[in-house]
Amino acid sequence: MAALSAWFWNERFWLPQNVTWADLADTESGEQYPQAGHILSALPVALGIFAVRLLFERFIAKPCALRVGIQSSGPRRAQPNAILEKVFVSITKCPDGKRLEGLSKQLDWDARKIQRWFRHRRNQDKPSTLTKFCESMWRFTFYLYIFSYGIRFLWSTPWFWDTRQCWYNYPYQPLTSGVYYYYIKELAFYWSLMFSQFTDIKRKDFLIMFIHHLATVGLISFSYVNNMVRVGTLVMCLHDASDFLLEAAKLTNYAKFQRLCDSFFMFFALVFVTTRLIIFPLWILNTTMFESWELIGPYPSWWLFNGLLLVLQILHIIWSYLILHIAYKALIRGKVGTGKYHPLPVLKDDRSDVESSSEEEDTALNGTKAIHNNGANRVNGHTTSTSQWAEE
Repeated sequence: MAALSAWFWNERFWLPQNVTWADLADTESGEQYPQAGHILSALPVALGIFAVRLLFERFIAKPCALRVGIQSSGPRRAQPNAILEKVFVSITKCPDGKRLEGLSKQLDWDARKIQRWFRHRRNQDKPSTLTKFCESMWRFTFYLYIFSYGIRFLWSTPWFWDTRQCWYNYPYQPLTSGVYYYYIKELAFYWSLMFSQFTDIKRKDFLIMFIHHLATVGLISFSYVNNMVRVGTLVMCLHDASDFLLEAAKLTNYAKFQRLCDSFFMFFALVFVTTRLIIFPLWILNTTMFESWELIGPYPSWWLFNGLLLVLQILHIIWSYLILHIAYKALIRGKVGTGKYHPLPVLKDDRSDVESSSEEEDTALNGTKAIHNNGANRVNGHTTSTSQWAEE
């Protein structure tokens, strides 16, 4: 075990040349440097955040949802039927025309009635709009808080105005209380998201988002351990800039404030593309790859850190394309000459939204099987583009 620990914490990987872990131990004068053990303090904080979230959703978010007219009742439940339940659980949740015909003869039910049963059965496993509103309101509140905290903290730091300050005297940069609390809050929040995924709305991209949260925790922890916390705070703040806008768009979507939803999403798209495709490479990648090379030179963990940031930039490009694609589809669906655009049908969070139209299944009776066979998702009669409401 000791050999494995020594291999993992190899100084020649984590630290620049001629620097040892002993050099970064706490000094007698009271100066502290980031230690790997500090990361563990985020776990109890994460549990506390999760507990606060439960109280927030029950006593603040839910009353707000009811006040804007969101109903507390869930989707209509399907009437009990052992045969259809067995087909639903064991075979398919969306029977095709041939299977509908067989079930119709077996039960002596009209095919539309069977389709309606399957639609209600699928919907009863999905969360209500009230549940989704409460979840989004919690995320909106935290994202807005942490972004405001980050801006307020960084405004008074020298590296916010001159990124070369991230590397002067590196890695002998003492840990300040502001940096420590900023890191712990961010890390604890993403730990809490990993915990809550098992109790939150179950979505199609559960595994993808779990991996995303795990990678975020890993990147934050990595930058903390090798004391790249100054540039780490810049990265975190930059990524927090657009998250609360997406949650605001979701909230207004659930509350059916269409124009406000449109405005929030367009503003989110603008901020996301600006921060991820312009500011991130020109501000963050420039300092981590070029300014740091000039001031401290490369070493193994430097290469890994920059490699991870480049992978992140590739993801930024992909996500920006998807967002702009959604915005473009929203604009072209607008009514010509009215000046209105309607992204809601395109931007629906089809990872969890409840089907609300019987038309999408009734068309199968007329020989159309595309709804279930061609891979397209339909929400309220509009074709959607996978789960592009997915959080970054």
